[in-house]
Amino acid sequence: MYYVLRGAAEAGIPVIVLDRPNPLGGVTLEGPVLDPAFLSFVGIVPIPVRYGLTIGELARTMNVTVGADLTVVPLAGWRREMAFDGTGLQWVPTSPAMPHLSTVFLYPGMCFLEGTNLSEGRGTPLPFEIFGAPWIDGYELAAKLNALTMPGVRFRPCQFVPALGTRYGAMLCGGVQVHVLDSSLCRPVTVGLQLIAAVKSLWPENFAWRERGGKGSHFHFDLLLGTDRVREALNAGEDIEALVQSWAGGLETFAEACRPYLLYT
Repeated sequence: MYYVLRGAAEAGIPVIVLDRPNPLGGVTLEGPVLDPAFLSFVGIVPIPVRYGLTIGELARTMNVTVGADLTVVPLAGWRREMAFDGTGLQWVPTSPAMPHLSTVFLYPGMCFLEGTNLSEGRGTPLPFEIFGAPWIDGYELAAKLNALTMPGVRFRPCQFVPALGTRYGAMLCGGVQVHVLDSSLCRPVTVGLQLIAAVKSLWPENFAWRERGGKGSHFHFDLLLGTDRVREALNAGEDIEALVQSWAGGLETFAEACRPYLLYT
């Protein structure tokens, strides 16, 4: 969206956005607001991981600094508290890695696993709903995660074999399936960070961050979060709940800045 707006502004071409629901709803915000020092293709503007806007509202917010000739055709009947399963619409997979609506409710946090040496379930029927590695004991990990009593989710030990061409392709992996019991209570960013913290504590000699792209480049995990603070906190064994609470001020500032560009109540 950002590149479309910028290219259209440079070319003098109008942009029309046919708005669509945010599948996670438009109320809850999660994650740190991106630090401009970590701008990349996967994080191009200073927004949090879970930003609570429709694509039309996001376009209006971004266009403040871009200045394209933008028109947003609004939705009929959508309200901010309405997640996708409350719209009555049929879920259409947005990619092979997003096959189910249940995937949507976990992706904002499970995607962090792509910055590690864990399999995020690509190459299986349940990408971003199962995860693991050949060196993980799923029973031990599920027990540790369930003991945290995170709201809206439950963890079940499993084994899986990712397809060739994906991480640990054709190798038997131990791991966990994440079941969303209540999407309104589930906080996927917290879930994703707790998963990583649990794996690091149980298998510190096996866990690793995905390598940097090159000399002087950022860790991929830092690009996904828009900051290196989270990786440093995980390395230091800091409390995840305290880390999550530390984002409250930035999220409140972001929400206030977006208020003039909201289209729905």
